[in-house]
Amino acid sequence: MLDVHSPSYNDCRNQIIAFSELVKAPEHVHTYQISSISLWNATSASLSPDEILQRLTRWSKFAIPASVSSFIIEQASRYGKLVLLPNDENNYSLEIYDPFIAKAIETDGKLKNLIRATMDPNVFEISKYDRGTAKLELIRRGYPVYDKIPLVKSEYIPMNLKVQLRDYQNQARGSLLGDMGPGTGFGTIVMPCGSGKTVVGLGIMCSLQTRTLILCPNVVAVHQWISELTTKTDIPQDMIGEYSGEKKEIKPITVCTYQVLTYRPSKEADFSHMNIIQSGNWGLVIYDEVHMLPAPVFKITAELQSVYRAGLTATLIREDGREEDVFSLVGPKRFDIPWTDLSQAGWIADAYCIEMRIPLPDELALPYAVASKRDKYKIASTNPAKDSVIEALLSKHKGESIIIIGQYLDQLKQVHKSFGFPIITGSTSNEKRDELYAKFREGTEKVLIVSKVANFAIDLPDASVAIQISGTFGSRQEEAQRLGRILRPKARSSFFYSVITKYTVEEEFSANRQRFLVEQGYRYETREL
Repeated sequence: MLDVHSPSYNDCRNQIIAFSELVKAPEHVHTYQISSISLWNATSASLSPDEILQRLTRWSKFAIPASVSSFIIEQASRYGKLVLLPNDENNYSLEIYDPFIAKAIETDGKLKNLIRATMDPNVFEISKYDRGTAKLELIRRGYPVYDKIPLVKSEYIPMNLKVQLRDYQNQARGSLLGDMGPGTGFGTIVMPCGSGKTVVGLGIMCSLQTRTLILCPNVVAVHQWISELTTKTDIPQDMIGEYSGEKKEIKPITVCTYQVLTYRPSKEADFSHMNIIQSGNWGLVIYDEVHMLPAPVFKITAELQSVYRAGLTATLIREDGREEDVFSLVGPKRFDIPWTDLSQAGWIADAYCIEMRIPLPDELALPYAVASKRDKYKIASTNPAKDSVIEALLSKHKGESIIIIGQYLDQLKQVHKSFGFPIITGSTSNEKRDELYAKFREGTEKVLIVSKVANFAIDLPDASVAIQISGTFGSRQEEAQRLGRILRPKARSSFFYSVITKYTVEEEFSANRQRFLVEQGYRYETREL
């Protein structure tokens, strides 16, 4: 726990962030957590266990407990004890510098098909095809692999940035590429919504100058990447391709959706579009919103270990707890910066988070009382009394760019019927979505009603007010992403309203959703109506 009012706050934070994760950043005291992954991230950046302990000892008010010291030494020292090195044309060598770990791997029956013993008890053999899968299985057993196989740039594609990277964006780019030697060129960059993750991706591309595949969560994000590529780099338009449900172009720079990659006509059928990843001769793969990686793409990513890889996300929270998969297959976290740091520097907007609590109407009390928990949540979330709150907030912020966002389609359609604003849902064509987003950016449409399709990778720079009328239960990730829609820097402050029904299960789930934002340093004000 770090007191932000201490005169040594910045010096201390800069030293401990290298081996810990910032998990809570309220106004006065920030909380950092040391975990196996945070320690492996640190040692992958050449920070030794001794240096970690020296930094902790220097800054701690109390003596470091022996159990904590032992945990740090044991976990941090694991990184580097398993090293993957070149061998022959079809295989790699896994050298292990700990006899206990070597014996544990040798006797693990589930690893025999992936990791083969050799005459040397401390050296194993892994086929090139199994490189990623073996790394994934080993990290699940607590054994991170230091991958020192040189990466392949593939075909040379000249490209240059037309814009100047901000200092922190340049640091993010440099932290992933390092010295371009073995053990660098892959990893995850964590930056807040609105801070320019896409521009960092472009900076990485222009540094490597190679064939690039960019994977995105939806078609709107694909179009935004293509727009950024054409306006912020000198890559010719005819070298940029879109591979989605609408188009199937494979160009030296190809932007693709996760959905098209994971499409198959039936559960028994093959993923017919996965060959775009496998046979594209890519030198770089960028995973936008890397925390959303679906399982089939994880599997293919396990095979794509010879290329440069960059994961971009605002927060590496996965509700399924599979952060280790991202670490082992895309790469360790190379860069992270607190939301509040960028807000204070003016790079993202100040935001006020306000929860509006309203009562459940009398006529819904009985249906709510006898409903299942899931149905209770829907009844509370779609409370018709929320319309009057929406009306009041629209009046208060008249003339501003406003997003009304929710989970339930029937609720959103009712809001559309009541107020007449354009609505975007999963059934809205991509052409229509692009048209409405463009009108919103231009200011000809001041209010949009959107479903959860707008949670991710939607660039609406002028949005300054978000009114959340329902959400996906207690999803912290969704709360962060929805707030991110209004964090682009602007002259005025932004407002994030969450309208909930008090004394219901919606209030319980809302508390969980809020927790993440409070831990990032945002204050939630509660108003009873």
